[in-house]
Amino acid sequence: MSKTKKILISGGGTGGHIYPAIAIANELKLRYADAEFLFVGAQDKMEMEKVPHAGYPIKGLWIAGLQRSLTFKNMLFPIKLISSIWKSKKIVRQFKPDVVIGTGGFASGPVLHVASKKGIPCLIQEQNSHAGITNKILSKKVNKVCVAYENMQRYFPNDKIVFTGNPVRQDLLNVSSKRVEAQAFFKLDPNKKTLLVLGGSLGARAINQMIENSVKGLLAQQIQIVWQTGKFYIKEYKKFDDLEGVQTHAYLSKMDLAYAAADIIVSRAGASSVSELCIVGKPVIFMPSPNVAEDHQTKNAMAIVNKNAAIMLKETEKEYLMTKVQYLLQNEDNVNQMCDNMKALARPEATKRIVEEIEKIAKWN
Repeated sequence: MSKTKKILISGGGTGGHIYPAIAIANELKLRYADAEFLFVGAQDKMEMEKVPHAGYPIKGLWIAGLQRSLTFKNMLFPIKLISSIWKSKKIVRQFKPDVVIGTGGFASGPVLHVASKKGIPCLIQEQNSHAGITNKILSKKVNKVCVAYENMQRYFPNDKIVFTGNPVRQDLLNVSSKRVEAQAFFKLDPNKKTLLVLGGSLGARAINQMIENSVKGLLAQQIQIVWQTGKFYIKEYKKFDDLEGVQTHAYLSKMDLAYAAADIIVSRAGASSVSELCIVGKPVIFMPSPNVAEDHQTKNAMAIVNKNAAIMLKETEKEYLMTKVQYLLQNEDNVNQMCDNMKALARPEATKRIVEEIEKIAKWN
């Protein structure tokens, strides 16, 4: 009788680190129904809510990244790091994982540092085209690094890199068949085009302001709007529900139906969003956040724009939204080519490929 497989997964801080981790866990659970899972995240971040909601236990570390400016929080960083390493040692010792997986974010650093020193097989998954500092440091210690973009040997040892793509929700693989269901779910007019606005789960002020300034022009073009404002901004923008053809949401729980309903999508360019949008294959206007480390969202977006698969709009150019939307509505042949190019970049088997690499380093096959 084989012993129960024990899988430790660490990562978080943003949805871009959390959702890939959950997707990997779900695929492992499909293959090993009796496996035990434990997640480790930062104790005050969104993973402490999202991971239990997905059905997995999680422990929190007192950890946070360094701020760009000199602050009291930065002075606490060494204390938080030492505390997190000690707690990680305790977690690893008690849980006794067979394999440890990191998906980025500062919480994954102490956990994978401790696990790799103990000789436990470790794998990290880097979502972005520009590697995060935690994963760059960890890559020297782990067995494998799964990446979603080419030319990542700039950041990681070449012999450890496996090009897999980013994990995505499996319910996105057949969104094209859900159009009628999606229009009914969101109570949309099937005779109008639908603009889907995504600023991330917390929200994006610049995107919200752009839609606020453009909403009358969009409605005049017979465009209806499904607008995810993010939980930080829903109170401010809820008033737009009074306009016919506009609906605001703090969070969209049925992302497959949101994508299925959309004719045009405005989105941030986080790695998970980019990977999902490649699979969906709809016309996309990326508005990358300039406020992330190393401006990696712009790099993510440009990797798609350079393949003629999407349009990019900088925050400083947000007054040109209507021009971009009208271009997408009026140039059907060019837009169809963009969508085909987008789909060609998709990696629908990414989660399975990553799990196969996990199986290899854990010697489960």
